[in-house]
Amino acid sequence: MPVPALLPIDVTVLGPGMITQLQLMPSLYQLQRLGVVRNLAVCGTRPGTMKTLAEDRRLLDGFPGHSFAMYPDYRKVDAKGSFPHAYRDALKALPPRQCVLVALPDNLHYPVIKECLAADQHVLTVKPFVMTHAEAQELEALARAKGLVIGIEYHKRFDDRALMARKRYRNGEFGELRCGQAHLIEKYYYMHSNFQNWCTCENSDAFTYIGCHYVDLVAFVTGLRPVEVSVYSKPQPWPNGKLGYLWTDARVIWENGATLNVVNGFGYPDEGPGGNTQGIVLHTEGPDAAGMIWHSDQFRGVKHAILKKGGDPGDTAFMENNPDYFQLVDRGGAGLEPVGYGYRSIEYIVKAIARVEAACAGQSAATALQTRQGLLAELDSAGIMATPANSAYNELVIEAGRLSITHGAKPVVIEYEPKPRVRFKEDKDYAR
Repeated sequence: MPVPALLPIDVTVLGPGMITQLQLMPSLYQLQRLGVVRNLAVCGTRPGTMKTLAEDRRLLDGFPGHSFAMYPDYRKVDAKGSFPHAYRDALKALPPRQCVLVALPDNLHYPVIKECLAADQHVLTVKPFVMTHAEAQELEALARAKGLVIGIEYHKRFDDRALMARKRYRNGEFGELRCGQAHLIEKYYYMHSNFQNWCTCENSDAFTYIGCHYVDLVAFVTGLRPVEVSVYSKPQPWPNGKLGYLWTDARVIWENGATLNVVNGFGYPDEGPGGNTQGIVLHTEGPDAAGMIWHSDQFRGVKHAILKKGGDPGDTAFMENNPDYFQLVDRGGAGLEPVGYGYRSIEYIVKAIARVEAACAGQSAATALQTRQGLLAELDSAGIMATPANSAYNELVIEAGRLSITHGAKPVVIEYEPKPRVRFKEDKDYAR
């Protein structure tokens, strides 16, 4: 897309939880440093979570002088109160065509993003976008009609490994995907986190929450579309007694007949040296030759042994650091600087929104709308940032996976023509 001068934008974050604390706020503070982001606000439902984010030493020391408006302000409300609609006050305070970053549980994305679009706001959302293809289509149409960007933060797309593999695959150097395996298991301490309140059988599952990363990555690298999904899981209780699909085993079949097996869960040992265990291996084939893409995404070649482990859940004295996803490093000057594809992903989407607005500066309302819609089409076509238009297969996989997991891993077919839909696999489909 064209690169006009950036127009600084305000960003309001909905959700002050773990991913906001770890990745989103440091990224936004850095973009504020660079003049891309102007004002920052964060919304939450519980004052205690807001307090934790506001008093995080890593953020205070890494970004001296930076702060954010709070909805609610934990210093002014009952510490035991609940404020489920605080985000609406924040939306009212936000000027039109700024950015709302949605970092909420999976099942809340659709209604909240719809409200953000109604408030004339661009949206950056953590994955997955929404839970059904119909919801994705509805939101995509609403955003396009208003010329609003929706960027879905599949940050593995910005890992140089993925971009290298994508270039080579699409150049024909690997041949064609035949089969693959991926896994991503989060640490056990998730069992005692807020996940037990929302990642329950009726709302989501381990495959929907984290398996979607690797499904999106295979599509991003190969350009293939998924056509069938089956997901098995036995419901198990969280510590609070609520049932969840805590371990999932998924099989995704692609339009060329290739298969991808994806295993997900919340049970990597807390004493394990990495933040989780994850990786992917893809086997390919060409004329009288075989190829392979192998990404060990847990161990990135760095090991540290410190004298005493930190105080956060899952901290270990011996660790396998990931220098590629997200780190805060000292490059001179005041504070620290974020590096890694977790930062690059946020940077890309926020800058895309800022450039869309900059391109419309001084234009009449009608002309500005046409300009924004043209730039949205360019973002869709470029295919680097996930948008509702260029990654709709993700919602079809999630919808199919949810249907399968709730019916004993029964295979679910994805159809794209004449109209995208999911349905249970029938006898006639086995003759393909």
